[in-house]
Amino acid sequence: MATELDLPGNASAERPWAQRLHDVIDYCRTNPSLVAGLGLLLILILVGVVGPHIVNPNLAQPTSVKPDQPPSPAYPLGSDDSGRDLIAVVVVGLPLTMEIGFVAGAIGLVVGTILGFAAGYLGGSVDAVLRTLADMLLTVPSLVVLVTIAATLKGNITIVEEAFVVSILAWMWPLRAIRSQVLSLRDRGYVQIAKLSGMRWDEIIVRELIPNLLPYLAASFVTSTAAAVLASIGLELVGLGPQSEPDMGMTIYWVLQFNALIRGLWWWWLTPLVCLALFFIALFLASTGLDQLANPRAHRGGNR
Repeated sequence: MATELDLPGNASAERPWAQRLHDVIDYCRTNPSLVAGLGLLLILILVGVVGPHIVNPNLAQPTSVKPDQPPSPAYPLGSDDSGRDLIAVVVVGLPLTMEIGFVAGAIGLVVGTILGFAAGYLGGSVDAVLRTLADMLLTVPSLVVLVTIAATLKGNITIVEEAFVVSILAWMWPLRAIRSQVLSLRDRGYVQIAKLSGMRWDEIIVRELIPNLLPYLAASFVTSTAAAVLASIGLELVGLGPQSEPDMGMTIYWVLQFNALIRGLWWWWLTPLVCLALFFIALFLASTGLDQLANPRAHRGGNR
């Protein structure tokens, strides 16, 4: 006679899933930085997804509302000198700023990862050329290069073009960091066994090295995103951003152009600064959590 434990579809069949959920919850408790960072990032992303259904995005355009209005029930975050509702500016502009960071960070990480794996694993002349090129470019002030490139596109630059401009110099640090990681992994036993089994170098990279570096790559992406956002803000503060787009960098640019600080329009400059601060806090927490995920032994050793 079959017992309850033998019946299909009972609670015992669900134990593996319950155990996995329990393991995830336990890990979240041991890595609160990752949970907090990803949670805050999700909230900021939802501002751009859900916000347009609550706030009219057209109010982010000039002369849409009465200008220079302090925060009130009618204007929760106030309005700027051009007659834009700042809550609509946040709904429209914050996703644009994050888009620049994510696109430029992804491009920089992909290029840096490919070149870093090539330099670290192949070594020899390939490593020498790529390492020297990265070192040379790192000595050049990146903002000067970006300003020069963006200046040729002034008046025509878009958010996507700005992201590509920023990504031009976003690959050097990922290259150096990933190269050092690959150098420490290429002589490991499992890599040597893969070589002896006849696997090609590109198969070893894809099947053996990349899976072991996924947490580190994720942390590098977060760092690259933060650097890309900072670079884009630098471009926009000198007037080389997309003039017609109300992202956070351009909002600060117009704050400076219209002397909002001197005129006491505190809500105008406080809004983009708070949004950027929340975004960078989310990236920092996520990066810290991913670093703990990539180097659990180091963090356990440091907590002793």
